[in-house]
Amino acid sequence: MNHRFKHDKSKIQTAGSIFLLLAVLVLFTSCQSNTSEEIQAAVDEENLPSLSVKDLETAVTDSGRIAYRFITPEMNQYENLEKPYTEFPEGLHLIIYNQQEEIDAQIKSKYAIYHESEDLWELQNDVEAVNFKNEVINTEQLFWDSRKHIIYSDEFIKITTDKEILTGYGFESDERLENYTIKRISGILSVQENQSE
Repeated sequence: MNHRFKHDKSKIQTAGSIFLLLAVLVLFTSCQSNTSEEIQAAVDEENLPSLSVKDLETAVTDSGRIAYRFITPEMNQYENLEKPYTEFPEGLHLIIYNQQEEIDAQIKSKYAIYHESEDLWELQNDVEAVNFKNEVINTEQLFWDSRKHIIYSDEFIKITTDKEILTGYGFESDERLENYTIKRISGILSVQENQSE
């Protein structure tokens, strides 16, 4: 009886050892099966947008009225990152409305990114902004701080009005692009209208 018990115990130990060995082998082979291509695919998947939209036109309302309108050929949201952001790789057309839902200002750029944690828009590459007085502002980089309600740039800026062309470095304005200052003016050129005789 004791001999049989010992025999059964050894069978159990052998079966347990085989099970443990198989578990280690499965674990080892599963760890080894990740090729460099599979690892790269996993890394690339983390960099994929959580939402991607083509030909988007959307409005943002405030107290029931349209405050802003965004038009873009492509929008990609990256919400799963430590610092989430929304990218507009094909450019952005932003329209700002006043209380009467009339167009106050428009900004266009060939590339834009919205930093969600800072509530900050960054527009780049051939940025052109136009206010309700048809004054045109051109630069290569422009920031719109939605929290502070200011638009600013540290880059070269050109402002064309009906009377003059102002150039300089550094710019700050309200969201309507009406009350603005150039930090370092580099030139003022009077605009003479051509009159037909």
